[in-house]
Amino acid sequence: MGTAKQSLDDFLGQAREGLVSDCTACGKCVEVCPVTPFTDLKAGDEPGVINGVLALLRDGTPMSGAAQDWASQCNGCGLCIPACPEAINPRRMLMLANTVEAEQDSPTPQLFRKMSRAIRIMAAMQLAPPEFDRLLRTPRAHPADVVFYTGCNPIRTPHLLFNAMTILDALEVDYEVVGGPGACCGIIQSKWEGDQGSAEKVVVGTISRFAGFQPKEVLSWCPSCVLHLGETISGFRSASFEFDHVTNFLVQRAGGLAGKFIQPVKKRVLLHSHDGMDKVGRNVAEMLSAIPGLTLVGTASEPGYTCGGSGADRSPGLKAAARAATLARAEADDVDILVSLYHGCHGQLSGLEAKGDFQVINWTELLVQALGQQPHDDISKRYRMQDDFDMVLDEGEIYLKANGVDLDRDWLKGLLPDLFGQTEFKGGLEEFASK
Repeated sequence: MGTAKQSLDDFLGQAREGLVSDCTACGKCVEVCPVTPFTDLKAGDEPGVINGVLALLRDGTPMSGAAQDWASQCNGCGLCIPACPEAINPRRMLMLANTVEAEQDSPTPQLFRKMSRAIRIMAAMQLAPPEFDRLLRTPRAHPADVVFYTGCNPIRTPHLLFNAMTILDALEVDYEVVGGPGACCGIIQSKWEGDQGSAEKVVVGTISRFAGFQPKEVLSWCPSCVLHLGETISGFRSASFEFDHVTNFLVQRAGGLAGKFIQPVKKRVLLHSHDGMDKVGRNVAEMLSAIPGLTLVGTASEPGYTCGGSGADRSPGLKAAARAATLARAEADDVDILVSLYHGCHGQLSGLEAKGDFQVINWTELLVQALGQQPHDDISKRYRMQDDFDMVLDEGEIYLKANGVDLDRDWLKGLLPDLFGQTEFKGGLEEFASK
């Protein structure tokens, strides 16, 4: 009989022990962190800050003062990783610190249940029933070369996922779609709710779903899923497939994709990107540059690995400064389109189009245009740009009824500012799931 597989709780415990053992508390990660200037840290505080994090990881001693201030604002940018003289991963260290804090005092009980409900409502307000089923129901397992993994939150901007599928179709990829709350990566349960037992069930179930298709590769849209499965809990379960971000797959086939571009897109675009997982931004820039007629005027790189409650929103002061610079550049005369990177970015930026200075379009839509095809309708942006929520409901209820979702109109109207606010989800994941 084989040895029982390690539990997620034990795995994370060993990972914490390894980091505590290897870290010398030199403070180099704090020195290079872009968040540090937006805290009350003073020169010389860096080793004490790291010692506060290590104490939490070692024996659960709660962080306070400068350590808490710094760690709570970690946006996952990863700029600390190459700065570490011991070659450990400070980003992973802080992600694991998040799980310990959540285990001690979960700040968002039942977050996943509430978030799942909100995601389903948002998808049901934008999709015809066959499309809704494709994103929310995993097909029976059968051999497929590739699994396109949507994750959970990306389904609130479903047009991005269908555009990505159009690109995969153009490349004649043999793929199946897996995602939705029923196939979560486990980051919510582990990092936000602090329930490692539930997190283990979720992640093992999702990996098993992947394996059922016997894929060579699993391509994730969501950057949080990539970091959680590919970094924070990397090694927890072995797999026979490669797990990567979908843009790495596409850019490896950039030549074949460019050969299929038949429609010029005569626009001047500014790419919104992020420091963390910066290869994704470079991948998108390379693909955009191959579109005939399109001019990439530059990249506006913001801190963090993504927009949202797990990323840039964790350090509001830093984000505000970076966002102001992005918008100033986007409002310049040489920019027609501000190109969004991820689903969270698109949700925050798309409502800004109402000002009329520039369009906000995701990179997938531009590639679909270049392929000579019709991009999927960006209904989420239309809702965010609408001043009258009764008009949003008039359209949204048609989709809801078609998908068999019957909700009280007044209750739903009260929820809409959180779901389709004109600019962004002000409080990150907690606000998104608050109703």
